Amino acid sequence: MKPFKKALSLLGGLALCGLASYCVIQANIGLAPWDALNMGTAILTGQSYGNMSVLIGLIILVLDVLLGEKIGLGTILNTVLVGKFVDLCAAFELVPQAENFGTGLLLLVISQLLMSVGVFFYMRTGMGSGPRDSLMVAACKRFPQAPVGLLRGGIEGLALFAGWLMGAKVGLGTVVYMFGIGLIMQAVFSVLRFDPKQVHHENALETLRRWKAEFAAKQTVNSENN
Repeated sequence: MKPFKKALSLLGGLALCGLASYCVIQANIGLAPWDALNMGTAILTGQSYGNMSVLIGLIILVLDVLLGEKIGLGTILNTVLVGKFVDLCAAFELVPQAENFGTGLLLLVISQLLMSVGVFFYMRTGMGSGPRDSLMVAACKRFPQAPVGLLRGGIEGLALFAGWLMGAKVGLGTVVYMFGIGLIMQAVFSVLRFDPKQVHHENALETLRRWKAEFAAKQTVNSENN
């Protein structure tokens, strides 16, 4: 994949992830774990959801670095942009808030589809997983005997509990999201014939070096043609 196309796929995927998170908020039937933590800290501090998402993401990013995880350009952009895309959606009021459970449930399912497609677009670039996913990978390496599901559930459970303590809305939609996102993402990946385990992720330096080499090679070809 050429650099421009890869950058477009990355940014488009992150924008879809931001829109998906905004739809979860507007569904109004219970937030996903990390959304709950972001919203809880926003309620507590009076800051926007996006600002708190960026701050929490940066804290987790530092933890990922300390734990020796690979940090790519995609990881950094995920940390900074997804929350701000949510703020942008809110500023333009792109999706009205659901007024009943049925509408909220439909919006929640749509959000899961958007999130799955967004993850596909940004993950296929191989420019690094999101900071929260990297934290889960680090936990799996530190506790290899523990089931992945238990570790992921534990991390997200702590995020959800902390968000709830700070006033974030937790409800039936939270349960639906936690159990549904994995199934919907797997279905979307199957339709798109995408296997995330086959993606080789580069760290930020590897990506910059490769782009520099590709640019130099292109300049050489252009000089020879002239």
